[in-house]
Amino acid sequence: MGATMNTVEASSDDRDGLAVIIVTYNSADALPALLDSLSDGLRGIERFEVVIADNNSQDGSAEIAAAHPIGARVIPMGWNAGYAAAINEAAATVRQGAGLLILNPDLRLHPDAIRPLFEHLATPTVGVVVPINYRQDGSVDPTLRREPSVLSAWAEAVLGGSLAAKIGWGEIVDLSPQYDSPGVVEWATGSALLISAHARRIVGEWDESFFLYSEEVDYQRRVREAGLSIIFEPRAKVIHACGGSGSSARLFALMTANRIRYYRRHHGRLKAAMFASGIAFGQMLRCWRGSIHRAGLGGALRPSAAIMQFRATAGV
Repeated sequence: MGATMNTVEASSDDRDGLAVIIVTYNSADALPALLDSLSDGLRGIERFEVVIADNNSQDGSAEIAAAHPIGARVIPMGWNAGYAAAINEAAATVRQGAGLLILNPDLRLHPDAIRPLFEHLATPTVGVVVPINYRQDGSVDPTLRREPSVLSAWAEAVLGGSLAAKIGWGEIVDLSPQYDSPGVVEWATGSALLISAHARRIVGEWDESFFLYSEEVDYQRRVREAGLSIIFEPRAKVIHACGGSGSSARLFALMTANRIRYYRRHHGRLKAAMFASGIAFGQMLRCWRGSIHRAGLGGALRPSAAIMQFRATAGV
């Protein structure tokens, strides 16, 4: 547990402070820097605990976490259970009145990063608060997102993700003024999310069927459907090493398949077919760039097969 003299107020639902949940899977290279940053990053938070849910890492991630002076509690999952399942397992072991701070292991917190997030929990209608992410070179990592749509799928396919984002048609929010001030957003990538105790209680668990990717889209949609807000707070700063799906054909295929699976869940067959066609068209146009986009095309054309193949090769 951590403690400081200067504390911030939260709603009555969050009087038990924070549980910091970090899901690890062969994260030994990145994890120490995050753990080292927690004490300064959590300054001003009266009560917190750190919980590591380890998805059967083979590189000593769990041992690194257990030995760190931050005093993390390690939950060995015993197998690669997926991101959502690990979050649920960790969340089930912490106080019901605690907010959940979900952090990727390849993050580092700026000093006092979490206090501005926690302040928003004093508003009962706030369900999730997210910080501004910076890349290692100091540039802003555009982590804010619009709800997926047929327009965003086809705009990204035809124009490319970067241009579609810059003109406001893509799923990525890449309009600089929106990263300057706090405000309500539709959703944000799951690298760093503070979830209120109230949202935990009424929204429930994360959907484990996604395994990896789109689970944060689904969870934040359910937060909004519960009448709660998702707030972006740029006073809270984190550094994100990124990586993952952009460097692995297997992960990119899974991400593509789960994007389509998520959209189908919430829309009719016609709109879902139009959305999937846009994703597939964009990957087909870029197949010449290499295996990443060929894998993405496979994930778009046969989402169920891509998910099954990932689970088979990952030993899930």
